[in-house]
Amino acid sequence: MTLPTIVEYSTHQTQVASTSMPQPSKDMDYSHSLEQMNGGIFKPVEPPTRSTGRLIMHSMAMFGREFCYAVEAAFVTPVLLSVGLPKSLYSLVWFISPILGFVLQPVVGSASDYCRSRWGRRRPYILFFGILMVLGMTLYLNGDTAVTAIFKTAPEKKTWAIVITMLGVVTFDFAADFIDGPIKAYLFDVCSHEDKERGLHYHALFTGLGGALGYLTGAIDWESTFLGTLMGSEFQVIYFFATLVFLVLLVIHMCSIPEVPLEDDKGETQSLLKHDHLKAYGLVDKSQNGILKTLEEQDTAEDTDIQVQKRMTLKSLVNALFTMPAHYRYLCVSHLIGWTAFLSNMLFFTDFMGQIVYHGNPYAPHNSSAYLIYERGVEIGCWGMCINAISSSLYSYVQKALLPYIGLKGLYFVGYLLFGLGTGFIGLFPHVYSTLVLCSLFGVMSSTLYTVPFNLIAEYHREEEYEAQLLGKKDKESRGKGIDCAALTSMVQLAQIIVGVGLGVLVSLAGSVVVVVISASTVSLLGCCFVAIFVRYVQ
Repeated sequence: MTLPTIVEYSTHQTQVASTSMPQPSKDMDYSHSLEQMNGGIFKPVEPPTRSTGRLIMHSMAMFGREFCYAVEAAFVTPVLLSVGLPKSLYSLVWFISPILGFVLQPVVGSASDYCRSRWGRRRPYILFFGILMVLGMTLYLNGDTAVTAIFKTAPEKKTWAIVITMLGVVTFDFAADFIDGPIKAYLFDVCSHEDKERGLHYHALFTGLGGALGYLTGAIDWESTFLGTLMGSEFQVIYFFATLVFLVLLVIHMCSIPEVPLEDDKGETQSLLKHDHLKAYGLVDKSQNGILKTLEEQDTAEDTDIQVQKRMTLKSLVNALFTMPAHYRYLCVSHLIGWTAFLSNMLFFTDFMGQIVYHGNPYAPHNSSAYLIYERGVEIGCWGMCINAISSSLYSYVQKALLPYIGLKGLYFVGYLLFGLGTGFIGLFPHVYSTLVLCSLFGVMSSTLYTVPFNLIAEYHREEEYEAQLLGKKDKESRGKGIDCAALTSMVQLAQIIVGVGLGVLVSLAGSVVVVVISASTVSLLGCCFVAIFVRYVQ
């Protein structure tokens, strides 16, 4: 809460304060308390400027997270199919995690705001979800091997391999989705406005690089190397590199920038400093006698506010989806369409390469030529995903050059159009080299989804703030950026739910995974029409 007036200390009030309260020691450090103050007499202390090296260290978590995400995207579907999961069920793996995320993510975000660990508010959650990510990778990349060593009969082996692998996928996906929020909040907590922009730039850069390196690692034929012979299989080699890279980079991230803990006794400090004015000379005793009562009342009020905020977070998000202005709602729908198309293709692309382009069979015995051909297709699919990640990083710079000429509307339309055409040609003409070339268009869509919708949100708010100033309205009457960004981001999880429910049914009905790529193309081309007709662009 920011005070409306600045406290002025009169001479006699200063004398009273000096006689009634002990003088603080000169050695006492108030820097942490000042940084934790949420308004009051003193304005919030601006965090110091962070060096480029510190910001790069902070971005290492995004590199490691995206590296592991690339491994998951490349190998989860082949792993699930290799342990015997039916085609009609394998897309349901992607359905469980987004349900948990949509329900629990706002709760976890609110809980981290009030975490009182001596490590700070965000890093305990980052560490917790990082450990869950490693646990998930351990289960889905090693579950089949562990089950084979424990169980001897084929039915038990197959059942437990499916259960453990699915549990690992859900655990990893859940943790990898959740860790992004505390990482971003950690950056915002410890950086000034200028450093936040620099930090987000490094986050985007190293996210692309991490994805490219992850897909490149998956594209290597580890079976023919000494590591493959030493560790037993390709999946164990991938697990070794993914775990090593992620844990090392997670430690670097945790040590990047000091985080100020949320002190338990900050309420008393704030209460003593939140008076609009000091009491008159004759009312000092009365003021002092009322301090405990005032503190108790304010603590109760703050606890109630915290409980209300935690309880209302998910409800606020859902309400925002139904009460937002029409142009916000249309933007959310277009974002949902885009992510549905993108995820339909990306989550099953390596499986498409193995089955359709290379004509392999994931259900064949592991020592058969049909299964080895399928594995080769998966490796080449990883090269395609690597091209996608590199293309996404490069296209982000191309967008800056194109923006003055075609605007946000042009960028939005072109992103959907190129992705729709690219996936359509891949589905109709599934050849190796043409498919790899067209993978560069996946990066165009990825960069578009990560930038254009949020730029439009910023433009909408800038327009509303300008209109509010003209009408003399107060800032608090305008919409909040946070809830609108949360509503927009939730479309990703809804898209994952749609993909998880729908694609398994489509694959079963069509009898081929080529329907996945054709569906992605169709949805993206429909999205072209939607962003051109319904989405509003600020002139």
